[in-house]
Amino acid sequence: MFDGIDMQATGLTSPSLTPNYLKRLKDVTTMKVVVKGIETGEDAAICVEHGADGIYVSNHGGRSHASGRGTIDCLAEVVKAVNGRVPVVIDGGFRRGSDVFKALAIGANAVFVGRPYLWGAAAFGQPGVERVIDILRRELNLMMGQCGIRTLKEMTPGVLVKSS
Repeated sequence: MFDGIDMQATGLTSPSLTPNYLKRLKDVTTMKVVVKGIETGEDAAICVEHGADGIYVSNHGGRSHASGRGTIDCLAEVVKAVNGRVPVVIDGGFRRGSDVFKALAIGANAVFVGRPYLWGAAAFGQPGVERVIDILRRELNLMMGQCGIRTLKEMTPGVLVKSS
C-alpha cells in the first residue's frame, strides 16, 4: 500500500500522497476514507473524484502554516465543491457555540472541538469535559433560538451576516 510513498521525511504529509494514492488506498480497503487537511474547493473536488468518503477541513491547528486562512474561511468553498456528495467536517479554533453555529450554517456536517475539552479535562476531569459540552450545546441552542431555527436541518448560510 505504501509503495512509492516517501514515508521518511514527513510521514503522511509527503508530497508523494497524490490523488492516485487515494484511489490505490480505496482499492485495497473496505473502510471509509476521509481526507483530512483540505482547505480549498479544488482539492475537495479532486478528493471526492478519487473516492474520498468524506472531507475533513483542517489546517492541523495552523501549525503547518500559521499565516494561512482559518478553516471557517475555507469551509464555504469546500462545501460548494463537494455539493453534498460526501460529508464535510471541520475543526480549528472552535471555542464557542456561536462558532459551531456558523460552521453548521455554512454547511459542515459536523464540527470537531478540541481545546475546550482539554481545558475542561485539565481543570476538572470528566465533569469538566461534560460541562464544556453543556456550555457549547447551550450556546448553540441560544444562537439557533435567536435566529428562529428549531432544528439543525433548518440551518442555512442565509442566517449569517456577510461582511465585506
